[in-house]
Amino acid sequence: MEAKKGEIASNKNPKKANLLDHHSIKHILDESVTEIVKSMGYPEDVRLSNIRLLIGTIIIIIALFAQFYNKKFPENRNFLIRCIILYPSSSTYIVFNGILQLIIYIKEKKAILFTYPPTGSFHTTGLVITSKLPRFSDKYTLIIASADPESISAKPPVEFTKSVTQWFTKEGVLVEGLFWKDVEDLIKKYAEETKKSK
Repeated sequence: MEAKKGEIASNKNPKKANLLDHHSIKHILDESVTEIVKSMGYPEDVRLSNIRLLIGTIIIIIALFAQFYNKKFPENRNFLIRCIILYPSSSTYIVFNGILQLIIYIKEKKAILFTYPPTGSFHTTGLVITSKLPRFSDKYTLIIASADPESISAKPPVEFTKSVTQWFTKEGVLVEGLFWKDVEDLIKKYAEETKKSK
């Protein structure tokens, strides 16, 4: 695993964040977490992303239909009003937009990654990786939980909260080795919890 880490680190340019922008810091950390988890044998589960893309595409098609109706604004006013109130296309637009928001609110929440179980694993559930970096705070929280909390193989979530100053230089370069070790240790902790409880 150490050799693999070295290969990954040497093949890339250093990741640099704007230390004054918490979105930039969180983006780099989240992106690194995704790489680490996938390199540890957890394939990414993109089903939810694909559903969101499909619903988003339908919403855009409906909006384009209303936008590019063959008459200009004052003349198409009645058509637009009917679209909003009566026509199935507008109710479809509202329904699909509502479904999209529901998926984001209920299922996705603050998750940065959904995975399948590792290949050859006896577990039937993958992981949900969630992160938090509150505004005006240096405390980054990473949470690893089961993708299916109702499953028999689902275990209690594990997490850590650490200051981002431990992983970045003064120039904003991510010290990947340190961050990699912390994330890897958390994944191992989750796996150990699984073994202990069996």
